[in-house]
Amino acid sequence: MIIRCDNCSVSLQLDETKVPNGSFTVRCPRCQNMLRATRDVNGNISPAVQQLEANQAAPAAADGGKQFAAKESDLEINKALKALLGALQSDKKAIVSDDPDLDEKPRRILLCLGEKRDSVAKLLTGCGYKVYIAQTPAQANERLRDGKTEIVIFSPDFAAEYGGAAVIQQKANAMYSAERRRLFLVSLEDGGTTMNAQEAFIRNLNLIINTDDIQQIPLILNRALHDFNGLYHYLNKGLGLEPI
Repeated sequence: MIIRCDNCSVSLQLDETKVPNGSFTVRCPRCQNMLRATRDVNGNISPAVQQLEANQAAPAAADGGKQFAAKESDLEINKALKALLGALQSDKKAIVSDDPDLDEKPRRILLCLGEKRDSVAKLLTGCGYKVYIAQTPAQANERLRDGKTEIVIFSPDFAAEYGGAAVIQQKANAMYSAERRRLFLVSLEDGGTTMNAQEAFIRNLNLIINTDDIQQIPLILNRALHDFNGLYHYLNKGLGLEPI
């Protein structure tokens, strides 16, 4: 039996005589990620393992592409104009804004949701986000691997048959601090208190949003991202990194 790590993509060859029937976990020898898999009484590989082997990235939502492309185009034009104006200055100093929100940066967001997936996707695409929708943890991991998607919203009912929410949280917990600073992790849940910073910190999250506040997600995200980018503004500037 061959399975693929959903974190580092290494292929693992398992001795089928030692693989138990039912659900089991395997630790990846390369990255120490815990892999979940299932084997039935006939020895068939579970859909979860097949998905890991497929390694397909989460696809983009059908709507919202035009708005995102327009915002992205405007951002590039603004950057080019600033560079041109800077070159025309007599002292040759570039015109650069210290406010990360002034340019209205177009953002990519990955949804790892269950029941609320379609409604949240429609809401965010309508606000100009580039939205990707993951069906499994493997799809989520492959989408994050490209390094362009820095915001993840997940819920406890995401891909429950694969332990989806636990896999997303585990991935965040296993990140080095430099990686973790570049991932804005949001939990959408029934029992949470929206923008409870203390609870989010304890759980290694960046933001908690109660499902009752779904219609306010764009406003909540903008406020939380503004604060997050302000916190890391000088660090990002020193490292030459763009704000999230």
